[in-house]
Amino acid sequence: MSTAISRMQFLRGDIGGRAAPVRPPWALIEERFTQRCTRCGDCLTACPAGILVKGRGGFPQVDFSRGECLFCADCSDACTPAALAVVAGRPPWALRASLDTETCIAFQGVECRACADPCEPRAIRMRPRIGGVSLPEVELSACTGCGACYAPCPVQALRIQPLRSEETA
Repeated sequence: MSTAISRMQFLRGDIGGRAAPVRPPWALIEERFTQRCTRCGDCLTACPAGILVKGRGGFPQVDFSRGECLFCADCSDACTPAALAVVAGRPPWALRASLDTETCIAFQGVECRACADPCEPRAIRMRPRIGGVSLPEVELSACTGCGACYAPCPVQALRIQPLRSEETA
């Protein structure tokens, strides 16, 4: 395992490397993805946002600290083994933003809109409070999981992660 990967895992709290990596949009289910992906890196170079990086085992994964997914499908178009495949009517992934209120500085009384301002679908809204700063709220039904909110957060209070089963019901 390379030093950069182990450092990235450490910073994400995944010291044992057990957390499922976030694959590029339109990735097949993990088992089929890793069977088909040749680790050629074509999707990495095709990504105009530069958010795709080589992860564990050389497989591509998303690094939201580098920016947001544009859902342009350039990575999928570049994927000759079809480990990434756009299917009409199927969303690119089941990722959504979640907010850690313990870490978020707005919940500590500090005015901050860093996550809400770049959110194009307005899935993160600032709820006004009388006598206090506005607090961010994530509306899951509006969130695309693009990650635009992740990098600007000064305290990494957001996570872009798969929906939990109770959220999809």
